[in-house]
Amino acid sequence: MVSSTPELLQADSKREKFVPTRRLVKLPPWLEVAKPRLIPLLLATTLGGMALSEGWPVSSPRLACTLGGGALAAAAAAVLNCLWEQDLDGKMQRTSGRALPSGRLSPTAAFAGAIALTFAASVLLVGGVNCLAAGLSLLGLCSYVLLYTAFLKPRTSKNIVIGGVAGAIPPLVGAAAAAGHIGLGGWWLFALVMVWTPAHFWALAMLLKDDYRSVGIPMLPVVKGSHYTAKAILRYGWSTVLLSGLGIWALPEGGLLYGLLITPFNVRLLQMVYRLGADPDDVRRAKELFRWSILYMFGICLLLVMSRMPLAVHFDSQAFELLRHIPNGWNIL
Repeated sequence: MVSSTPELLQADSKREKFVPTRRLVKLPPWLEVAKPRLIPLLLATTLGGMALSEGWPVSSPRLACTLGGGALAAAAAAVLNCLWEQDLDGKMQRTSGRALPSGRLSPTAAFAGAIALTFAASVLLVGGVNCLAAGLSLLGLCSYVLLYTAFLKPRTSKNIVIGGVAGAIPPLVGAAAAAGHIGLGGWWLFALVMVWTPAHFWALAMLLKDDYRSVGIPMLPVVKGSHYTAKAILRYGWSTVLLSGLGIWALPEGGLLYGLLITPFNVRLLQMVYRLGADPDDVRRAKELFRWSILYMFGICLLLVMSRMPLAVHFDSQAFELLRHIPNGWNIL
């Protein structure tokens, strides 16, 4: 049954209330179910995985095929997620106006689109990159749809802790695309995304806890409350900061510049985590942390790419040369 225009406007208004981090833009139904707003961050971590590999820089065709295939696979996963949760979405205020529960797109058309996207992603990655990158991309799709959406999300408050593996696979795809294997750097970024995800997602879940409670989804703020969730966010925030520092050694070169530039990002992240902990019921603080956590991960990936540039490598060599001569200067004094 297709919802009337007033009902859709009311659903859009509620969505803007719950997730005001995005300016409301009406997308065609076939594009809406692909969740295009989520794809850029996945591609950024893919690029970060590439930059951490000794295969960097990669050729333009390989780069285009990797990012294009990753975008198609992410879109396919999003469509399958919408299909699986269409009944649930119809009961939640935030999602009741989505294309499938509102009747603006048929399940048959959505499923056909997901299959086409998956096939196109596989062809592009196998033909233009390598089988390892293609296999990892499909693993990410399956882990998001089957592991997180179908199994973990409705069963445990730790769903995003384990299910976050789906969002952490793109760095592995990037590493595999650049070097043909997954090195230390790729695994480091995989681990960083894993520990970053709970704090990022729980900040959003604190905004949506009433909506999740209404349909019985056991998100951590629903099961344990805001104060417990804020403490958990603090633990994962510190874990993210500490693990991010290991990028100095995970990078094949340019690690010193990365270490210097990551410091303000980490200081700001901890500041916002502690602000939320001081008043976990303040929705505005949860909203700010959610927004910043997205920018934080984009920033990490940008710094990784910058650290592989010739200027960053030159900076590292000059800095280490200066440090090497400091003890001699002390001896003269």
